Amino acid sequence: MIELRTPTQIDQMRPAGRFVADVITALGEKADVGVNLLELDALAHQMIRERGAESCYIDYHPSFGASPFGKVLCTSVNDAVLHGLPHDYVLADGDLLSVDFACSVDGWVSDSALSVVVGSPREEDLRLIETTDRALAAGIAAARGGNRLGDISAAIAEVARAAGLTINTQFGGHGVGRTMHGDPHVPNDGRPGRGLKLRPGLVIAIEPWFLHTTDEIYTDDDGWTIRSADGSRGAHMEHTIAVTDGDPIVLTARS
Repeated sequence: MIELRTPTQIDQMRPAGRFVADVITALGEKADVGVNLLELDALAHQMIRERGAESCYIDYHPSFGASPFGKVLCTSVNDAVLHGLPHDYVLADGDLLSVDFACSVDGWVSDSALSVVVGSPREEDLRLIETTDRALAAGIAAARGGNRLGDISAAIAEVARAAGLTINTQFGGHGVGRTMHGDPHVPNDGRPGRGLKLRPGLVIAIEPWFLHTTDEIYTDDDGWTIRSADGSRGAHMEHTIAVTDGDPIVLTARS
């Protein structure tokens, strides 16, 4: 069911957005050569406890997950692009890391993701991250009252295709509110002018993710981590936004 939020409720969602943005920023700054993925998860866990927030991940067990997730953060490295289960891995020079984090503050959820290169970057990785970030910006710009859901999806896809990337629509954005995942699904490809009419009060996460040379994926043996079928690297960007009659409100904007 698609729910619209009142202006008062959107104001109530702002603290969750700010907190998620703060955690994502801290994780991006912490990520460095020699840092263990479990250290990043521990940092997010510590910040959750200090804020009195509630993890959306630790007990999360959807149909596509092998078991309850058990961690508070997704850490996807190199050929992993989504749902990376933190494990005993030390980041190496040149790793491409995507972090995805969602939690609840005062009963309201926000969700965001960021990709960074650790240490010495490959130019192709920087281009992939920059393209994914531009696709996110294009999707957000299309999220205006009176537009259609397909306008968001088409805007994302236009950026990706111009960069020579293919697009997987199995996973994408989603509604956000009292829970992390709700209606509507927001695919990263679509036709402009089609689909749900966007109305003020709709709160969604927009999350483009792309792989260098494929759109084919598989699930790792851990039952969670999504990897590219050909070993190419991936990037993932995400913000939680609220639709208005004018410019959308980016609840997870990072300062």
